[in-house]
Amino acid sequence: MNDYAFSLRQGGMSAESAEGKAKVFDELVHAADHLAFNKQRRLFHVPGRIEVLGKHTDYAGGRSLLCCVEKGFCILASARNDRGIRFVDISRNSTARWELTSAPIVPPTSWAIYPVTVTRRIAQNFPSAQSGVDVVFSSDLPRAAGMSSSSAFVVAAFFCVAAANNLDQSEEFQANIQTKEDLATYLGCVENGSSFRLLAGDVGVGTFGGSEDHTAIICCQAGQISQFTFCPTQFERTIAVPTELTFVIASSGVASEKTGDQQQQYNRLSVATDSILGMWNKVYGRSVISLGCAVASSSEATPQIRDLIRAQADSSVPAAFLSNRFEQFIAETYEIVPAAADALRQSNWSEFGRVVDLSQSYAEELLENQVSETSFLARSARELGAVAASAFGAGFGGSVWALVESGKSAEFIDAWASSYRHRFPERESARFFASKCGPAAQEIAV
Repeated sequence: MNDYAFSLRQGGMSAESAEGKAKVFDELVHAADHLAFNKQRRLFHVPGRIEVLGKHTDYAGGRSLLCCVEKGFCILASARNDRGIRFVDISRNSTARWELTSAPIVPPTSWAIYPVTVTRRIAQNFPSAQSGVDVVFSSDLPRAAGMSSSSAFVVAAFFCVAAANNLDQSEEFQANIQTKEDLATYLGCVENGSSFRLLAGDVGVGTFGGSEDHTAIICCQAGQISQFTFCPTQFERTIAVPTELTFVIASSGVASEKTGDQQQQYNRLSVATDSILGMWNKVYGRSVISLGCAVASSSEATPQIRDLIRAQADSSVPAAFLSNRFEQFIAETYEIVPAAADALRQSNWSEFGRVVDLSQSYAEELLENQVSETSFLARSARELGAVAASAFGAGFGGSVWALVESGKSAEFIDAWASSYRHRFPERESARFFASKCGPAAQEIAV
């Protein structure tokens, strides 16, 4: 076991995954030498995440159950003596360059929107940041698969530039970011363009999401599922996952993009919660910041909101759509997530499976953000004996998780993949893999 694998194991990663990542870090070091990077280097691993439950709840001030997968970004970063930024993806042999400035010239490389957004925001929010950075990276996260590859990239880019500029020592950082949850919320705001405390926002990447992904990536713990509530982000509890159970992930092969038409579908669900909140604030003379805060403000708020939705006459936002959105939010936040966490803690697997099935049905019927492939995967996993199974992420494609017996995970993967490929032979890019609840983003000791 080399030093990279030892550091990853110390952080809570499984031995098999740590050994595989160590080989990637060796490749990154070789690439950095070839590219003549500065010898003062920082190494990070930034994972993707599983949204166990909490479908489209975070930006509305709801609850989620979260954990990290062991797949993610391996990154090597080295500070520069100028403001140049260079990101090199060794897995795709692709390079992007720009400047650390509040108005960078965006390179044409499609993946560069995420690190460019991060560096632009850093330049705006932290005037002391003057050093650019050279970065070489590789990722084994399936792209656009609902495992937060984009948010992981945002976190990774921030870690690189922050390390090069000792950003955590700056006056602006210390005045606004005191906890891991603060950092996760700030990076959610970087992605969606919102302001965070005194750190002014900009256009972001174009999605109206929250900070659930960033919270999981930065705050979750190996071997644990964590419960958070949002707006503001607050940790509530962790539940250990028994070693005899593991997650199996099926990436459907249907891209869950946050661009184009899918971005509009994704944002429509977010806009609906804003519309509901706006109606309630206007009628009742309030100025609360999230739907969750409105619901929690009084015992009368929920029936008041339902009455307002029924009276909605704006044909551009149909009352039926708003009603479905609200009822899914209420059920997921106040019934499903707490009940599932209780069942997990009690190892009540039949109840856990029942509650997760309910969440999946609400995603299909109320959110209407599922496709045939993800619905099939969730249903077939249960038929094959999974303790529970659910689609996760933004929806409109993406992935499904299944919780299965660890000793039978390989057999389960074979059966699950076979049934899926028989039903959807055109989804040749579908991937199936097992993962324990991995550690959060971490710096690798060198």
